[in-house]
Amino acid sequence: MAEQYKSLHPIKYYRDYFSHQIRPDGREFNKFRPIVLNVASIDTADGSAIAKVGKTTVVCGIKAELCKPKADCPNEGFIVPNLELPPLCSPKFRPGPPSDQAQVLTQLIADIIENSKCIDLSDLCIFPDKLAWCLFVDFICLDFDGAVVDASIVALMGALRTATLPFVAYDPALDNIQVNLDEKKKLNIHNTPVSTTFAVFDDKIILADPTVEEENLCTGILTIVVKDSELCCIHKPGGSALSEEELLKCIDDSKERMILVKNLIEQTIKDV
Repeated sequence: MAEQYKSLHPIKYYRDYFSHQIRPDGREFNKFRPIVLNVASIDTADGSAIAKVGKTTVVCGIKAELCKPKADCPNEGFIVPNLELPPLCSPKFRPGPPSDQAQVLTQLIADIIENSKCIDLSDLCIFPDKLAWCLFVDFICLDFDGAVVDASIVALMGALRTATLPFVAYDPALDNIQVNLDEKKKLNIHNTPVSTTFAVFDDKIILADPTVEEENLCTGILTIVVKDSELCCIHKPGGSALSEEELLKCIDDSKERMILVKNLIEQTIKDV
């Protein structure tokens, strides 16, 4: 009966719960779902991880290829992220070209990588203007249940911290490349960005770590990225406005969560 009521009157269904200061899944407004991280999950990748935030599940795999740096950035390599939202993860997605949502979220992930500077692109350069690494970072969502960017960033950091690159020697005189697969090195990770998503319901209720149902019914989405207790970026694509007090509260909650997520990532890497 409750499921029928929810399907017929979804907004009223949620309002009934929210009037008692609780969400349908039993969480309070500012409570987050549990996070699970598994690293080195894909043997064929140079670095990989699987992250779960509640039911939302994202696999991240990194493949490194040699390339030539851009002419305007001769001392830098590349990081190319791509998020796939296949029909497997949710009925809302269809086979074919990437959906608009997948493209928007991919760009957001790319912005987070760039703004956080968790990897210095100059570290990926092997020989200026001649040879550099290009890291293809592929995300595949297996279960889409809200806050997919948060899960993607956790998976990304797990994959980056386990990624290894073979030693490459380049002779510019002969234009000769030698790759030593027996000698590998880890990437230099400069910080750990953590993404936290909030949903605004009825222009007044702020829900931390929303499920996909809450995202679909909300009047605004806010994503805050914190790196090592420092605010990295804020993404809010329109929707309900937040007061300065509400925004500061979300930032404080994000900083507290960042500590827990960072500890989880570091502990997971240590146990490998």
